[in-house]
Amino acid sequence: MQLQLTRPICFFDLETTGTNIAKDRIVEIAILKVYPNGNKESKTWLVNPEMPIPEEVSAIHGITDEQVAQEPTFKDLSKDVYKMIKDCDLGGFNSDRFDIPLLAEEMLRADVDFDMKSMAAIDVQTIFHKMEKRTLGAAYKFYCGKELVDAHSAEADTLATYEVLLSQLDRYPELENNVKKLAAFSTHRRFVDFAGFIALDEEDNEVFAFGKHKGKKVHEVLEKEPGYFGWILNADFPLYTKKVLTQIKLSGLNNKF
Repeated sequence: MQLQLTRPICFFDLETTGTNIAKDRIVEIAILKVYPNGNKESKTWLVNPEMPIPEEVSAIHGITDEQVAQEPTFKDLSKDVYKMIKDCDLGGFNSDRFDIPLLAEEMLRADVDFDMKSMAAIDVQTIFHKMEKRTLGAAYKFYCGKELVDAHSAEADTLATYEVLLSQLDRYPELENNVKKLAAFSTHRRFVDFAGFIALDEEDNEVFAFGKHKGKKVHEVLEKEPGYFGWILNADFPLYTKKVLTQIKLSGLNNKF
């Protein structure tokens, strides 16, 4: 089966220094770009994270400080990465909760105005979990009948993710071969910032998804408690969350005039 596309989609995978979206860095990024006509191009970069890679993390993905010491930083690569994914939709495995938020952080640190508003995002892991409840290796075995060799290699994981999605479309006729529909199906909850701090309620109002104001409309909280905005900007929240919150605040101010 060929994925039905109206514009390119980029499947990507990150290997990182850890799992803290606000603090950890990318050490490898692989992108598989699939065009509407079925053509593909791929690119993999090793990245100098400008911080030590913990030994326990290197033990998982096999990338050490020595291997990336002479590699470019993400800031050096950011324009090339952005050029490849610009005007595309995105796909990944656990991408909504990890890869996309962390990529957004790296982009914003590199002064690239990365914004997900025009992008659909398919999380193949969510589709898999809703259908079968397994891991990527098991998904690859289950759907494709093959063993996942070189697991935790960004390039191998990226290709496997793409193959799994195609097999999911073959296996489940109820899944519509449409990027926007697949993106909606693969989303656990509708978040505005991807890191899960600001969500949309049933009426498409932005609401806080954490803390003492959980479930409350963002505009109302910022109007009644202006200091909450400053607290978030100065606290250890992801840069993309801060960007989204600023956009919401500015839109609220504009609506007053």
